[in-house]
Amino acid sequence: MNLRRYNIYFNTHTISGIIICAILYVIFFAGSFSFFKNEINAWQKNESDKGGTYRNIVFDHLLDSIGRIKELKGRDIAFYMQHNGHASYVNIGTSQDTIIANKAKELAAKKELEEKKNRKANVEEGKKKKRGRGRRGAEDSMYFTYDLATKKPSDYSDSYTMGEFLYRLHFLAPLNQIGINIGRPFGYTLAGLVSFIFLFALISGLMLHWDKIKSNFFVFRPGNKWKTVWTDMHTALGVIGFPYQFMYALTGIVLIVNSVLIIPFSKYLYDGKEDEVYAALGYNDNTKYTYLYEPLTTAFNMGNFLDKVENKWPNSHMNRIFIKNYGDKSMHVVALYDADIDKNFAGSGRLIYRVADDKILFEKSAAENGSYLDYMKGFIYRLHLADFGGYPVKIIYFVLGIMGCFVIISGILIWLVARDKNNIPKRKRIFNFWAANVFMASCLTMFPVTAITFIAVKLATKVDQPFIFHVYFYSWLALGVFYIIRRNIGKTNLETLLLGSVLSLAVPIVNGMKTGNWIWETYRLGSNDILLVDLLWLSLGIIGLLIFKKMLQTAKKENANGKKVTGATTKGHTKSGNSSDSDSATGTGSPVPPKRAFALKNKPATEI
Repeated sequence: MNLRRYNIYFNTHTISGIIICAILYVIFFAGSFSFFKNEINAWQKNESDKGGTYRNIVFDHLLDSIGRIKELKGRDIAFYMQHNGHASYVNIGTSQDTIIANKAKELAAKKELEEKKNRKANVEEGKKKKRGRGRRGAEDSMYFTYDLATKKPSDYSDSYTMGEFLYRLHFLAPLNQIGINIGRPFGYTLAGLVSFIFLFALISGLMLHWDKIKSNFFVFRPGNKWKTVWTDMHTALGVIGFPYQFMYALTGIVLIVNSVLIIPFSKYLYDGKEDEVYAALGYNDNTKYTYLYEPLTTAFNMGNFLDKVENKWPNSHMNRIFIKNYGDKSMHVVALYDADIDKNFAGSGRLIYRVADDKILFEKSAAENGSYLDYMKGFIYRLHLADFGGYPVKIIYFVLGIMGCFVIISGILIWLVARDKNNIPKRKRIFNFWAANVFMASCLTMFPVTAITFIAVKLATKVDQPFIFHVYFYSWLALGVFYIIRRNIGKTNLETLLLGSVLSLAVPIVNGMKTGNWIWETYRLGSNDILLVDLLWLSLGIIGLLIFKKMLQTAKKENANGKKVTGATTKGHTKSGNSSDSDSATGTGSPVPPKRAFALKNKPATEI
């Protein structure tokens, strides 16, 4: 490779990597845990998810229960099934019946006025009243989670879990709440931008090592100095995990940035109607049916309807159900089903049913050969979510994700070591050190913080979204600031590893003491999901302690070798009548400490 190409690849890889490294670490670390989202939820709730069963008649019971407290006539109702197969997000929209809608608006206005009076009274009394983030104002709608097996509804915030948190953190959803208005959710857009830059970093990194990819692939020298260790780790793990990382960068761009990519299509092909684009892609059904203001005279039983659909499509499972204009003569039901993965990797079915005359307007079986869109969507989702091969595939994905974290950390350290040279101006070396110091503190503290939060949710009496947010982000902020101020990357590396490992071992212990679900008990009961989470943390703790022990041994060996070299050099200088400037200034014969990685002039040395 000629020098010009090498410099292009090197600069592209280095600059793109260092820009996104911290955020990319968060995505990989949280994303690795989110593969076990359902297992973490079961572990937190202490309820093993053994494929809870239910009868479709439960949907009728749910609609009847809601109808007692809210007039459902004319509303669009949507059921979004969760991955565990027996829980659903339920979204009930506003009514198209103007009489019902006007009554709802009047009631909402009265409630709004009462809330304002109460807030004013509380302010006058000097009391502070907490305000939630729920839907307020004139919106006459509902959104909640419903467990079809236990028939238990719950508010989204109250039913928030660590699995949901880590899943949403891996595409930076919490950043959507910070109030940055760019026309799109800020967190999603940032995650998509990072995925896009990550793709450049991967390709340029592969081209950078292409000439020596065969010779360097098997090279790993753990006995050498730290710079060599980090370089070998970065190269070897980066090449091994390249297909996985490339797949994740590409599918992440498609899944996260689709809202950005859809803008030009909706503007020029769909007259700015983005909902029509999403409907064309099969993500939802926004078809509007003219409201007739005529009550539905035909009896409709949703349980029987779903039973018939499942009899027609035996090797499939429900994805989403849309009810249009409930209770009106124009009422339609749209059922979206996915084929079982072991039967059809990318099959999807769609059925449109008109209730008034008991007529199926459109039907496409999930077992049929899918369209190009079906295969592309299925291929992308299956690869990204790792839900096609059971626990073995999830564990492999988890290991590869953690390997990606090691690649990111080693890349930061290589970048800093390469720029800690005397020929680089002091101000640039100081900036480089602080950049790496902030990146390392932000990344490495995620390990103990995640373990702390797992312990906290198990010990707390009530766990909801604010609780998880406060524990995780406040502890992350406290640890991150502490290690940033400390300015010692070596100790940050060692101490976060030790703290995270000890806390990891504590997770299954706390679970056993709190709930009685010790590892041997969950194994005996067949609660594989709870068992897997405990074994995961136990493995992380043991592996972390082994790595910590190895790093201590290597550090002691390097220190011993450094003292020998320095002592011999000082002794030779004494014999020849020479001494260092520092010895002359202090009047002592103490040896000069060896120069270590990341040492800055007039700054304490920082080891890795």
